[in-house]
Amino acid sequence: MVGSAIWRLLEARGAENLIGTSSKSLDLRDQRAVSDFFKREKPDIVIDAAAKVGGILANNTFPYEFLMDNLQIQNNLIDSALKGNVERFLFLGSSCVYPKKAIQPIKEEYLLTGPLEKTNESYAVAKIAGIKACEAIFLKEKRLFTSIMPSNLYGAFDNFDLNSSHVLPAMIRKFHESMINGNQPVRLWGTGSPLREFLHVDDLADAAIFLLDKEPLYPVLNVGTGYDIEIKNLATMIQSVVGHEGEILWDFNKPDGTMRKVMDVSKIRSMGWKPRISLVEGISQTYMWYLQNINSLKIVDMHI
Repeated sequence: MVGSAIWRLLEARGAENLIGTSSKSLDLRDQRAVSDFFKREKPDIVIDAAAKVGGILANNTFPYEFLMDNLQIQNNLIDSALKGNVERFLFLGSSCVYPKKAIQPIKEEYLLTGPLEKTNESYAVAKIAGIKACEAIFLKEKRLFTSIMPSNLYGAFDNFDLNSSHVLPAMIRKFHESMINGNQPVRLWGTGSPLREFLHVDDLADAAIFLLDKEPLYPVLNVGTGYDIEIKNLATMIQSVVGHEGEILWDFNKPDGTMRKVMDVSKIRSMGWKPRISLVEGISQTYMWYLQNINSLKIVDMHI
């Protein structure tokens, strides 16, 4: 999702000499394969948008895979970029790297100041390792290896598999399928009371390119809207966009995760960047993309 959004925007802005690859053609967990790729292609700028991602269910079910796969992916990319004299390296982290009970809104300096949320701890630990590797290179080696921490992302090419998706795409699919089946009730996890911040992936792509055009001021930088929404309100917003008219049922036996998570985006705002896509506009765009690609999406529903 992120890689394709950045690629599309780079093409739209006239970028040339783009080098990209998919997991089907290059296993980023394979150190030798990644090293050979860097030696062959000799990139000047690298944007690391590769990761094994998923929601609460996937993270709880496969903690080892989320830890090990992400460590291998990012370690191979960072090390090959360092040894290959890459000029700029941009590592995409996640807001889940911050402590579960971090003061809100979350500042970049709150990293490693408290325990993590248990439901996605393995993924967060891996991402923290990548952040710290880039920070060490930035501070000690004086190389332009930096990290950005996006809030919850959504948009075209999102994952709509109910076994592994995040909350927003999962809701889109649930409301759609319930609507076309006679507006059946939709059952959602938890109490609906947690607060979350959402950023459209096209805005994240815009922020990434914006930062690559500037001299980096910080090794770690939050990227988001700076505004959060209660999950209950998100559900009713998605329900309205989809056109579902049935009941919403909340399963209180399922975990909520962190109760509030909103980013302090004052640093990137001070540099002159802000998001352009409102949440309701972004949800509408994402739902339209889902409808246009629903047949192909069903192919991956059996996979985690």
